[in-house]
Amino acid sequence: MPLSPIDHDRRYGELEQVLRAYTGQPADDTPDRAGQALTAYLRHTWHTRPWALAIAEQQLREYADHPPGRLRLKLGELHAVPDVGLAGGEVQQWLRCLADHVRRSIEEGDVPPPSLPATHWEWHARFPETGQFLAGWFSQDMPDEFANHDEAVEDYRSSTDPYLVARLVGELHELFALGLDESGYALAVAELGMEVDPPAPYGTDGWLALVAERLGTPRAEYGPGPRPDTAF
Repeated sequence: MPLSPIDHDRRYGELEQVLRAYTGQPADDTPDRAGQALTAYLRHTWHTRPWALAIAEQQLREYADHPPGRLRLKLGELHAVPDVGLAGGEVQQWLRCLADHVRRSIEEGDVPPPSLPATHWEWHARFPETGQFLAGWFSQDMPDEFANHDEAVEDYRSSTDPYLVARLVGELHELFALGLDESGYALAVAELGMEVDPPAPYGTDGWLALVAERLGTPRAEYGPGPRPDTAF
């Protein structure tokens, strides 16, 4: 029978985080060099959850040393390793290679420096609420659901917990700090799920700045009695 969520996470939770980093990426790691996907995972995890690296190393090695048989996979006890273009025995060797890189990074304090996200996974790991906002409200269906971009932004604000709205504003300011040019911002929003152009006459960065300003300004809500600007 399938593992309970707590048992699954205890045994394979961080392993899955590593493997998700390879979405759309090749398993191009060698004993001497971590590939782009693993470097992205190390960079993000070192700067957000450094304690999880030791768990990742242990779970990678355990899975490589004791790979599940077909019956356990069929019963849903755990997920199979996604197709990374390697045969069965090569997968185990590759997982051990990943575990060695993670262990070396921990023991030597080899922390990838902050940089632009390098993979689709890293964009979403670093800017999760921005991904929710752009993919959820500015997909190709946006023109059928909203009259314009402003209406979509207001719908996000009115239907989303204020804590998450504040998180989005913070993520947008972190995005601005990357110092991208216009093509860089266009790439960023495409990676994060935006499928429509920003409204004229704005470029991508100008529109994002406008969104951050509007969502960062508290909405004025007044109760009974005169408004503050009309009271004497």
